[in-house]
Amino acid sequence: MSEQSPDFYDLEDLLEPEEIEIRDRVRAFCDKEVTPRINDYWERAEFPFELVPKLAEIGIAGGTIEGYGCPGMSNVSAGLVAAELARADGSVGTFNGVHSFLAMQSIAMLGDEEQRERWLPAMARLEKIGAFGLTEPRHGSDAVGLETSARRDGDSHVLNGQKKWIGNGSIADHVIIWARGEDGAVGGYVVDKGTPGYEATIMTGKTALRAVWQAEITLTDVRVPAENKLANCHSFKDVSQVLDRTRYTVAWRALGLATASYELALAHALRREQFGSPIAGYQLVQDKLARMLAEITAMQLMCWRLSKLADAGRMTAAMASLAKMNHAAKARTIVADARDILGGDGILLDHHVARHHADMEAVFTFEGTDSVQALIVGREVTGLSAISGRRPERR
Repeated sequence: MSEQSPDFYDLEDLLEPEEIEIRDRVRAFCDKEVTPRINDYWERAEFPFELVPKLAEIGIAGGTIEGYGCPGMSNVSAGLVAAELARADGSVGTFNGVHSFLAMQSIAMLGDEEQRERWLPAMARLEKIGAFGLTEPRHGSDAVGLETSARRDGDSHVLNGQKKWIGNGSIADHVIIWARGEDGAVGGYVVDKGTPGYEATIMTGKTALRAVWQAEITLTDVRVPAENKLANCHSFKDVSQVLDRTRYTVAWRALGLATASYELALAHALRREQFGSPIAGYQLVQDKLARMLAEITAMQLMCWRLSKLADAGRMTAAMASLAKMNHAAKARTIVADARDILGGDGILLDHHVARHHADMEAVFTFEGTDSVQALIVGREVTGLSAISGRRPERR
């Protein structure tokens, strides 16, 4: 371990060779293709389309999915990929998270074999982009109350409703819309690009994740072929399984943002001189750096263990929520301390920390707010649901 490495406890010793290889492959891609150009896209709030074919070349789309042209990587590898992309840029990490984990995992977990064969290979090659349409204007944390409707009409399903905050929603070829059927059950419907009645408007005015586009979606009598309804989705519990299965990657993404910010703060502190000495030599700066590194080390070990549990089929929803809750809060503090160490430079995009500082606010909220994650963990440890306010039945 080098003196300036954020791997203070030599976590690399716990990684398999193929996990190190894919981490290094993604890091090299980010250093060459993402970091040098992403600030311009972020400032203009434009999506970096030029990076999509380059991202396809490194073969990470689909993450842990096996077959269908997907890499079938371990959950540790998938976490490392999420961290490395976020270390370079939160927007690029979000694009991949929506496409590879939310959209593709929905198809892999809840589609039948014909549907997986039909959609996943092209998505693995990033020839087709996916999106995940769950959140609505009136339903975020309580997404279970979604109001978008689906009714059967002959050999089609007709969708009506609204969605909000849908990453990739304006550019995707396949948008999975979660809607409530006439029987009240929630199902997943794959809406193909160009389907009449599907209108996506790019959300503007964002102060975070500006280089990835979220959309407000209006569905007006959108007709979806019956064969586009995910065959193995029968209730909202199935949707929750996808979210539970992918949430651990958000903890890794928080780690990536924290790691980047620490590295940038350390490098700045070593070269920036005030009062005749590098600021890294002052006690208050060293105290910040030491505490940042301590939290990053704890986050690394927690992420690794969580992913190993996932690989063993032992990760629970509450375990994933605990990591997301902890890491997002700790990363938020680390990024803020890094911005402080950089002083005035910390608000300039050229130094990257300003972008991470802004993007961390989105990571802190999406895929379950801090409070909701805490209540999921609280329900697990007490047996009482503070979300619904109802006590579970005793059996």
